[in-house]
Amino acid sequence: MQQHALASQLGRVGVWHGGLGRVPAATARRAAAEIEQLGYGALWFGENPATESASQAAVLLAATERLTVATGIANIWVRDASAANAAAQTLAEAYDGRFVLGLGASHAPIIGQRGHTYAKPLAAMREYLDAMDAAPYGGPAADPAPARVLAALGPKMLELARDRTAGAHPYFVPPEHTARARETLGTGPLLAPEQVVLLETDPTKARALAREHHTRFYLQLPNYTGNLRRLGFDDADFADGGSDRLVDAIVAWGDEDAVLRRVRAHLDAGADHVAVQPLTADGSLGLDPLRRLAPALSAI
Repeated sequence: MQQHALASQLGRVGVWHGGLGRVPAATARRAAAEIEQLGYGALWFGENPATESASQAAVLLAATERLTVATGIANIWVRDASAANAAAQTLAEAYDGRFVLGLGASHAPIIGQRGHTYAKPLAAMREYLDAMDAAPYGGPAADPAPARVLAALGPKMLELARDRTAGAHPYFVPPEHTARARETLGTGPLLAPEQVVLLETDPTKARALAREHHTRFYLQLPNYTGNLRRLGFDDADFADGGSDRLVDAIVAWGDEDAVLRRVRAHLDAGADHVAVQPLTADGSLGLDPLRRLAPALSAI
């Protein structure tokens, strides 16, 4: 699939969701159907101990009619390249090209917990793409072939995304990273960053919720802190769940207009598509904030 066609298919704004694998399938299907009805162009979901990417994608695709479903990301260490290729072909062919395979190398602590060895992620990703391209597949092939994107943060992985896939899906990044990523990718490849959003206008409450439910966890992962160092953050910013400056850069908190400004900042910096991730204090699926945000975001 050509990158411009993929960008058009995804639309300007989608949803990123990490919790759909932790609820019954019927609940996940209803959520996906509502996200489609609200006008979001794509639904990205994370892979975690509660989620297997291909089976979860099938659940969400079956519940929707137009929505693109994308893995954000499928972990290259937990399935071989042949299985990933077959899954992508099967889902894209069965659901009229509405599936996008986002691939990523994940993080050493997470991989270690699953009993795998994390080593040389850039080389591993390159070899994985080679193996996918060479993998035999005897089923009906999707036409066009299923799109692939990479969870790229640093320059080298962004270059690999540019050269070997349809583009990049960065996570836990501010608009400043989007601008740098676009510079590395050039004008053609897709750039689809994730952006956490929190509808809370009190600064103290918003930052406390952001630390408790988001930044504190991700700041334990060296890939993210290393990326943030390239943007000028340091150890002081990573302490205690993140400095105010860091939390404000990563989490778009405030009212609907504040979220809209942040999404536009990514788009102005070169993003083709922004996947908003609703953050809630009550552990819900975040459909209420998505409902509130839909009118403003659909106008972009």
